[in-house]
Amino acid sequence: MSNVGQLIITGIKGIALGPQERAFLEEEDVGGVILFSHNFETPAQLAELVNNIQQTRKEYPLFISVDHEGGRVIRFKKYFSQFPAMEDLAKLDSPKICFHVHKIMATELSVCGINVSYSPCCDILTNKNNKVIGNRSFGDEPEEVSKFISAAIRGLQTNNVLACSKHFPGHGSTTKDSHYELPIVKTSLDDLKSKEFIPFSRAVRSRVEFMMVAHLLVDAIDPQLPCSLSPKLYQLLRSDLKFKKIIITDDMQMKAIADRYSAEEAAVLALNAGADVLLYRDSEVAKQAIAGIKDAMKTKVIKNDAFNEKIERILDCKRRNLSEYQPVYIPKISDKINARSSQVFLEELAERIQVI
Repeated sequence: MSNVGQLIITGIKGIALGPQERAFLEEEDVGGVILFSHNFETPAQLAELVNNIQQTRKEYPLFISVDHEGGRVIRFKKYFSQFPAMEDLAKLDSPKICFHVHKIMATELSVCGINVSYSPCCDILTNKNNKVIGNRSFGDEPEEVSKFISAAIRGLQTNNVLACSKHFPGHGSTTKDSHYELPIVKTSLDDLKSKEFIPFSRAVRSRVEFMMVAHLLVDAIDPQLPCSLSPKLYQLLRSDLKFKKIIITDDMQMKAIADRYSAEEAAVLALNAGADVLLYRDSEVAKQAIAGIKDAMKTKVIKNDAFNEKIERILDCKRRNLSEYQPVYIPKISDKINARSSQVFLEELAERIQVI
């Protein structure tokens, strides 16, 4: 059970890796880290932090991940290029521009050692009163959203950052925020398949490496369990959408889950349902989850075959994408972040959006 930690992506506390955090990453062979604004001061500091995190690796590098969508959902507000919300970008009706935006995003992230971006949002904005998704969505029509999803994934993944499509099965019709409560979706399964699923299907065809499952209660899929804990949901993703790569949960500390289940219980339920990777913003909760997973493996609540399949998916992704890892060479960072060509492009982009 030495590689149980590969199933976990955890947050850390500050701008440097503390000794206890380092020990946790090393001893548990943790699969990855998610970074937030409290982990960032400057690109050089960020790169040094990432280099220190990667020193804890065993065989393959860790996934170093961040929410970097553009608009209001971007953790690094200073130094990095600041892009418009995807709703505004979509007004230009240009997948080519969308590709270029995500190419610049990936270039700036990867030069600091970040290799996973939790984007793009595949959610269709079917409820205009939805503030949780809102302008993070590319639009309210499945085909319109889909063409930008494909461009965004290619822009990221051809420039050394793995994309993560979210939030399956679609967060665009909700009014509640799963950070604080469990949203309930009443959409029929036929409507989900004919509309909400379409951008996710395009993401699969675009070879996206990660798919994030939302903490939603969708009556048509499973009236008892949130999607992130429901075997029926994961079966849909594997069989109907034919997604073969890594399925990751949204943050397991969101109240939609944390108010209903202990960390240990939720971790075991999510893995047995079909998740490959569990996401935690705090390492203390991640430790509780790992303890629960280990207990469940000892008692065969989590079967060895299912566990091994998850590990193989994770290691296969790392083998294909991260095996040529090199530490970040910090003196070269400034050449790639906020480059003059990027700023000219951004200024022109803002002008074009304004006149629409």
